[in-house]
Amino acid sequence: MLKSINDLNRHTQPIQTALNAAMERVFQSGRFVLGQEVKAFEEEFAGYCGVSHCVSLANGTDALELALRALGIGHGKTVLTVANAGMYGTVAILATGALPVYADILPGTLLVDIADLRRILDRQTVDAVIVTHLYGLLADVPEIVRLAHARKIPVVEDCAQAHGAMLRGQKAGSFGDIGCFSFYPTKNLGALGDGGAVVTSRADLAERVRRLRQYGWSGKYHADLAGGCNSRLDEIQAAVLRVMLPLLDGWNGRRREIAVRYTEKIAHPAIVTPAIHAEEYVAHLYVIRAARRDSLKQYLAEAGIPSDIHYPVPDYMQASCRHLFEGADKPATSRACAEVLTLPCFPEMSDNEADMVIDRINSW
Repeated sequence: MLKSINDLNRHTQPIQTALNAAMERVFQSGRFVLGQEVKAFEEEFAGYCGVSHCVSLANGTDALELALRALGIGHGKTVLTVANAGMYGTVAILATGALPVYADILPGTLLVDIADLRRILDRQTVDAVIVTHLYGLLADVPEIVRLAHARKIPVVEDCAQAHGAMLRGQKAGSFGDIGCFSFYPTKNLGALGDGGAVVTSRADLAERVRRLRQYGWSGKYHADLAGGCNSRLDEIQAAVLRVMLPLLDGWNGRRREIAVRYTEKIAHPAIVTPAIHAEEYVAHLYVIRAARRDSLKQYLAEAGIPSDIHYPVPDYMQASCRHLFEGADKPATSRACAEVLTLPCFPEMSDNEADMVIDRINSW
């Protein structure tokens, strides 16, 4: 029986001995914040992503906010993003004092519509772009970077759902000026608690984020950089992530296998499935679309099959901030939020379990 769309007990159990050993190593060191485990993980993750620098942080939302601050984004600035990705980018933008500007999405991929992005860049001032690799699928980030850099606009990659996704040999996070990751436990590379990081090949941005993550210090107790906070990955989580990083590509491969199985076998005429993708997709979430989404969700629940909605409300319709976006509407975004449904997909899921989900869907 499937307990959730991502069974973390089954995910961590096979590596429990290695995880225990990693945590014991931290206990024995007596150093729990910004020690050798953090330093080693930052070096290893930077190498994995193919960049020069990694700066670890407390969570992925901090990564987005501090990346924007490092780029000089603050009051009076605007940041172009999408509104179907759970508010994380919007929260980070608003935290800096800037305002989001939303591009619509493509119905087929649910990623940013580059034609709409180009129209916005041509008609108004934009100070940064956040490109979200939603559900583990890389957006056309080379084209987005080309369009933005031609206008001297920096690009932030939101890679919170795309650890290890790759296009023509280049990893997520290495295309733009700076890439942001979350290590929340359900992510493809997830810690045993909160965690995040930025990656970049720009030494100036890495240094600014390092200072911002610790009060804006230039030296101990000397806060020279405005916008600083306390956002540090602890040693235990860094040690845990070091155990998991070498396993990531294998886990991603298995996620893709499950996604392919779903797409090939789900045959209900009222359901739209994602296309089959190669290494540019790491299947963080497998998301289908159905006009009668709530009915399908209930039908699955009656059979003991969990599902979830990523994400039900466009950012510009959220009660906390919709007053900032009066009249805003992106038709493809609004429709997607009303139709998306996430099915179970995690590396330890069996083919038989996937087939059980497929059979239930096809009998709806």
